[in-house]
Amino acid sequence: MTNMIIKQLFKTTNLMLVILILLCSSCIGQANEKSVNDTLENEVNTQPITVNQSTVFPQIHTNLNGMVSEFVRAMYQDKKGNYWFGTNGNGIIRYDGRILEKMTIEGISPHFRVLEIVEDTIGNIWFGTSEGLIKYDGVKFKTFSFEEGLPGVNAEIWGLTIDKNGLIWVGAIGGVCQFNGEQFIPFSLPTAKVENATPMLSDKLVFKIIEDNKGNMWFVTDGNGIFKYENGVFIHLTAKKELTDNNAADIFEDKQGNIWIGTFNGGVSKFDGKTYTNFTKAGIIAGVETYNFYEDRQGNIWFTAEGYGVYRYDGNNFKQFTTDDGLTSNVTLSILEDNKGQIWFGSWQGLCIFDGEQFVNAREKEPWTK
Repeated sequence: MTNMIIKQLFKTTNLMLVILILLCSSCIGQANEKSVNDTLENEVNTQPITVNQSTVFPQIHTNLNGMVSEFVRAMYQDKKGNYWFGTNGNGIIRYDGRILEKMTIEGISPHFRVLEIVEDTIGNIWFGTSEGLIKYDGVKFKTFSFEEGLPGVNAEIWGLTIDKNGLIWVGAIGGVCQFNGEQFIPFSLPTAKVENATPMLSDKLVFKIIEDNKGNMWFVTDGNGIFKYENGVFIHLTAKKELTDNNAADIFEDKQGNIWIGTFNGGVSKFDGKTYTNFTKAGIIAGVETYNFYEDRQGNIWFTAEGYGVYRYDGNNFKQFTTDDGLTSNVTLSILEDNKGQIWFGSWQGLCIFDGEQFVNAREKEPWTK
């Protein structure tokens, strides 16, 4: 489902996206699996919904006082406690403890997408967006795009991370580069290609970039598997050996050093340094599209299984949560734990919070979300 949506997300009009999603959401959006031990079947969700006229999707839970017309794609809480919400088409929204507001950025349209949010060691907030790389220094925003050297013909940024040395790594439609705060430095991946590669946006795009605890860099490509950069040497991970799908979607390292890999068509895997274990192939996880890995303060690993809700892994067992448990939607796009230990979930149908016991409309826990 997500791979089809991705193909539509970045056309010049949102009309085709809206039509596509509305046609498809009734088919996959409301699976009701309760446990990995239950029979994996799709069921129809009969939960009533409240329509908010200002949004594309019916809103069950808060849409940040009507500011979000589609969904929140990225969430972050900075060192000062500010909440940042990166939306799909409504720019950046911030709550600073007093005001919930949509941020105005000079020189760009307010209708842009935000795909990644990171913070550097001195408190600058960096946003990977459809308009390029955006920096917020606590006072003002600055946008970096083609004029500053961002590669390619499309400024859209999907992958964004800051390594241990403070170097910013950028995965854009036009390729990978490093940014030292002043200039973009191209970083070339190998030309090796998997057989019958099927990129969805660009064969140069990297969806996700991480640095592991050993200093190795990992690059999740669009349809060409994953490249691991170790001691100056690239290792190409593909479906012929390590992966279940060359169309990887996400990668994450937990505090134990395990590497989690989500794909568009092959489910979720974990690499413990020696062995790749695919939980979907083993029948433990339902849903082949997996992404949005997040580790909470208790060491639980959360992730999305498109159409099947979210999973929580406690180190021994997986537990599945769906709309039957109060989750807003079984199609979840973003996950965040805040300073209070509340876990936020952003979906097509609003924001909900898991307080450790139950899922509720975010406005019940945080009235400022309205």
